[in-house]
Amino acid sequence: MRKAFTQTLVELAAHDPRVLLLTADLGFMVLEPFIERFPGRFFNLGVAEQNMMGVATGLADAGFTPFVYSIATFATLRGYEFLRNGAVLHRLPVRVVGVGGGFEYGVAGVTHHGLEDLGALRLQPDLAIIAPADFQQAQTALRETWDVPGPVYYRLGRDEQTTVPGLNGAFARGRVQVVREGDDVLWITTGAITSEVTAAAARLAQEGISSAIAVVASLAPPPIDDLVRLLQAFPAAITVEAHYRTGGLGSLVAEVIADRGLTCQLDRCGVETMPRGQVGSQRFMQEQAGLSAEQLVRRATHVLKASCRNSCP
Repeated sequence: MRKAFTQTLVELAAHDPRVLLLTADLGFMVLEPFIERFPGRFFNLGVAEQNMMGVATGLADAGFTPFVYSIATFATLRGYEFLRNGAVLHRLPVRVVGVGGGFEYGVAGVTHHGLEDLGALRLQPDLAIIAPADFQQAQTALRETWDVPGPVYYRLGRDEQTTVPGLNGAFARGRVQVVREGDDVLWITTGAITSEVTAAAARLAQEGISSAIAVVASLAPPPIDDLVRLLQAFPAAITVEAHYRTGGLGSLVAEVIADRGLTCQLDRCGVETMPRGQVGSQRFMQEQAGLSAEQLVRRATHVLKASCRNSCP
């Protein structure tokens, strides 16, 4: 999604001189199209994310629209207080771009795993949170939200090619995109892990199990009405996210079920504990966390059996 983001940002910057790009010494081989086109509107702040967030806050207060770019965990956690006290508190148009959520930087170890970003940022009021499922949706989301009032967080994956069947780049703030219809189980997912969910749904279909897939790219504002409508139609739902089970998408859906008094059985599929002492590829780490398509198939089968035991006479 990174190259799609840069390409789209160049298009936006060509029409609006307020658009700036800041990086914390990252983005090489990705950000060059912007740097070459607008060298005077690009700033490398070095490995100093707090300072970068502070500079972005000042630029936003001066009338600019700064995009700050870093690895997801660094973009959100290192400058968290600066984001909270600056852009969020004063409702300034700082756009935080976090790349490589979940285990996309798996070989770099736990310091680079983006497992807390959604949960941490969901605590901040008036902060929009966008987690596209593929590069096409990332382009649409950026075009739809780059100039909204207040701060925005974009969680971008590193995959530049995979697309989600049925999504076709669709995005709307505060809405869900249903990319597969089904009757037996509802998958609710966000971000790049959606490709594993679609693969799992296809394998379940071969076993006669019909799955619906809902993509939540807009976590804030949350798509509450869409979620209520979907959850009311299914006996069981499974949330899938490359994030800790606590705080992110699964918690959002659980809140909707509790607040609206819904009866849908929910299974939250995410990372259970910090993967200490383990490094490996993204696929390896996702398998260890139970997030591969094969493991999701087994999870759905278990959830459906449990749902039947609880509801069947």
